[in-house]
Amino acid sequence: MSLRAFQFFFLAAILFSGASLHGDLSVGTIYSLDFVTINGNKLSTSDGHVTVVVLATPADRGKASAVGDRVPERVLGNPDYRMVTVVRFVRRRTVFGRNLVTALLRHRIKEETARLQSRYKGKGIERDARKDVLVATDFDGSASSQLGEPAAETRFSVFVFGRNGELVAQWHDVPSTEQLDAALK
Repeated sequence: MSLRAFQFFFLAAILFSGASLHGDLSVGTIYSLDFVTINGNKLSTSDGHVTVVVLATPADRGKASAVGDRVPERVLGNPDYRMVTVVRFVRRRTVFGRNLVTALLRHRIKEETARLQSRYKGKGIERDARKDVLVATDFDGSASSQLGEPAAETRFSVFVFGRNGELVAQWHDVPSTEQLDAALK
């Protein structure tokens, strides 16, 4: 087989398999990915929780909130489920810049916590919402690369991992309420 024919068949296989050249993770594969929240808490996708991971840039704030709003009521406030938002920064920042950005994120987290606490109250859930608003920063691309995203990419992504780290679903836009509900079953 000539090199030209091999290249053609390789390209055809990629195009017709639905695979992405972006490095998407594979549904059904177990991933033990580790993140550190801005509060210094270490989280893993394989530590016994069902984990929704949202990879977003600061410009994707509305999309990340929309994912949170679409979390099914049946898992709301349940400590076996969690959502982690990984905020990706593409531009290099100095230590001062990182500290400033982190301070701004903490303010936004307070806003999101208040929204979630209100939702909890409306549903009669007696739980501190602050424990459920988990945010990790990605200044160097290390968290994004774990999720199959190249350093130069700024693609919004949502992943659902089962209790053992098995990737259940992934999207590159905000999933519908039904899609998210099905992935969390």
